[in-house]
Amino acid sequence: MNNIQSLAIKLFGNNQACTCGGDHVVCLKCEVCRADKVDMTYNPEAGVASIIDATVLKATATQEEVKSLCAMANEHKTASVCINSHFISLIKASLLPEVKSCTVINFPLGAGSVTAIAQEASAVLAAGVDEVDMVQNISAMLSLDYDAAYSSINETARLCISKGALLKVILETCYLSEEQIIISCLISKKAGADFVKTSTGFGTAGATPEHIALMRSVVGPKLGVKASGGVRTKEQAEAMIAAGANRIGASSVSALL
Repeated sequence: MNNIQSLAIKLFGNNQACTCGGDHVVCLKCEVCRADKVDMTYNPEAGVASIIDATVLKATATQEEVKSLCAMANEHKTASVCINSHFISLIKASLLPEVKSCTVINFPLGAGSVTAIAQEASAVLAAGVDEVDMVQNISAMLSLDYDAAYSSINETARLCISKGALLKVILETCYLSEEQIIISCLISKKAGADFVKTSTGFGTAGATPEHIALMRSVVGPKLGVKASGGVRTKEQAEAMIAAGANRIGASSVSALL
């Protein structure tokens, strides 16, 4: 029995075999069963641009910078543009229909209460955002309070599902042990997330191929895996894709292409 399976059984019970893939092996009885969903893996024919979340999340971002990023995203047909929620209306007015709008919540510290995170999610969804990247409750994870860690994701996942929006859960892997990364992935999958994501870009380190490979092995092919934080070159992007990423967060789109 592998360690991922052992942790899954310890957390959620020795259930029947899962039918969606993932090294947890046993069924997690997820909020959303994804067994019949298409695989969320990289399609080389679509090209790298199609999996990039063009991102600007710095405190000093201006409207002109966001408009410029939207123009670049439209030109290259990136997956989305990811911004702080102040800019949602601006990017909704600037992007082509095929480029999705994305924002962040519980960001960047991952320290909000379940209620606060859900209220923030409700607000950005009401603003019409297509994708939500939320930082998991890092304190809850480090404190072994897995019920709170699960609830914060599950409440947000239900809201996103009701609006047809994608939910990506940022683990902030630089603060976690390998076991905590596994548990975070298991909880995110069970709670109804669509993606697990490495980093905010504001932590002590960003994405690594090793963490991407571990996250992909846990969640299997039916969830997305996003590499974010420190991915600045084409070679780094290719390494993340080879490890299992099917989304990449990047502030410099042209450098990756």
